[in-house]
Amino acid sequence: MSGSEAPEPVFQAPWHAQAFALAVYLNERGVFEWPEWTEVFGAVLAENGLAKELDGGDDYFLAWVTALEHICAAKSVAEMEALSALKSSWERAYLSTPHGDPVRVETGEVG
Repeated sequence: MSGSEAPEPVFQAPWHAQAFALAVYLNERGVFEWPEWTEVFGAVLAENGLAKELDGGDDYFLAWVTALEHICAAKSVAEMEALSALKSSWERAYLSTPHGDPVRVETGEVG
């Protein structure tokens, strides 16, 4: 690679990096140990992999987020109902936001 070429991004999308960073943050704060994470994430990957072949992009990180949801619920960090409500609020906000504008979830939307 010459000095004028930009390096390839490590993550395909900003939210991939954010999901990864959240798992690292929770691990560093002692919410879970990496062996626990790999067990939960591996189970989610195996479950998702049975339905289709994962390509390492969005599908991989959707599995990553699902594993975060599972481990946070198991550790009583967040309730699945609250996570589901937040996900629904996020989806509504995302779908109603014009392209290029920042997506904002109203704090009153999540129960």
